[in-house]
Amino acid sequence: MEIKGKIKSGFGNASFWVDKINQVFEKKYQMKLFLGTLNVKLDHEYVLENEEKIKASEYGGNFDVLIKKCKILEHTGYIVRTEKNNKIGGDHPLDILEIVSDINIRETNDLKDDDTITLSIN
Repeated sequence: MEIKGKIKSGFGNASFWVDKINQVFEKKYQMKLFLGTLNVKLDHEYVLENEEKIKASEYGGNFDVLIKKCKILEHTGYIVRTEKNNKIGGDHPLDILEIVSDINIRETNDLKDDDTITLSIN
């Protein structure tokens, strides 16, 4: 499935959370993550369903993290979202996807806020 969205700046605290899951993520997916996320705003809400997860107990957090593999501009990435934020009433809107990868996708592809990109979701 392909979906389009626009690049958006985030809250600026993703590196803390990515660092917390990085060791577990590397063991499960053989990818050491860049300490940050690429935020993509969709024109519709997107709920992750029946996805792989990193359990809160595995990384010392309060919520399980849902993981969905995707392809963005020929790079492998993963959509990450806590179970708390995968429903209405979470801390983040459902029309924002946070993408992690082993590279800084924004800088590598010279992306700016409001650039339109296409995600291929596996």
